[in-house]
Amino acid sequence: MSNRLAQVSGHLSNTYGRGLLAGEVAIITGAGQGIGRSAALIFANEGAKVVLSDIDAKKLAAVEQEIKSAGGESISVAGDVGADDFPKRIVDATVAKYGKINHIVNNAGFTFDKMLHTTPDDTWDIIMKIHVRAPFRLIRQAAPYFRVKQRENRSIINVSSTSGLHGNVGQANYAAAKAAVIGLTKTIAKEWGPFGVRANTVAFGLIHTRLTAAKEDGATMEIDGKKVALGVPGAKPPTDAARQSGEAYPLIPLKRGGNADEAAASMLFLASPLASYVSGHCLEVTGGAGI
Repeated sequence: MSNRLAQVSGHLSNTYGRGLLAGEVAIITGAGQGIGRSAALIFANEGAKVVLSDIDAKKLAAVEQEIKSAGGESISVAGDVGADDFPKRIVDATVAKYGKINHIVNNAGFTFDKMLHTTPDDTWDIIMKIHVRAPFRLIRQAAPYFRVKQRENRSIINVSSTSGLHGNVGQANYAAAKAAVIGLTKTIAKEWGPFGVRANTVAFGLIHTRLTAAKEDGATMEIDGKKVALGVPGAKPPTDAARQSGEAYPLIPLKRGGNADEAAASMLFLASPLASYVSGHCLEVTGGAGI
């Protein structure tokens, strides 16, 4: 097995010696931290010119500096992905700097959990705006750079969730939005497939980020002037004994959650030429091997 792995590694390094995404341009939203940051770093490491976006300008600047310090290319476009002018701003900035767009990774998002019967309209609407309307508007704005006949690696990657596949208590808004993302992605695959564009969704399960940490840890973000508390009420890290026995995460095949770097690796796969025949699919990553 080790010999076979070495052989495969040799094929990849010989074929993609400058990186899987060498010379390509990728827009990644929500890139200031968590999965988005990891995706930005791994895409840049594989040769992509990365256009970063996040609502937190300071964190975004730090990620851009990380990329440049490692020898990569990157620019930042800070702002709210839900703002009316955002799609045009980031697409125009990308094309002005790099002349094209190869990949869009719609990763930006957050949770705003409430039980169904206590969910007010504005809590429903903001999740739909960020998770469904914002990706749709960005993709639509970039259409002229995707709906072209050219032989080049191009893809759309939209982030969904296992909540969108299976539902989850306290997440009627989030589950509905993430289910909608899957339908949007399948439609893009059918409409833009003739132009050589792949469109796929990654439905993440448990990943250890601020969204799955204990809400009591105090992580928040500000949306439309309101502070939104992030995290899961009462979530506690498993004990060492539970981890060792496999009882910590009994429903996850690898018996552990994933981390941001693992999640980003699944995005890289879908953006890379290795997935050249993968489109219109939802990749469910339930933990350990991804998010």
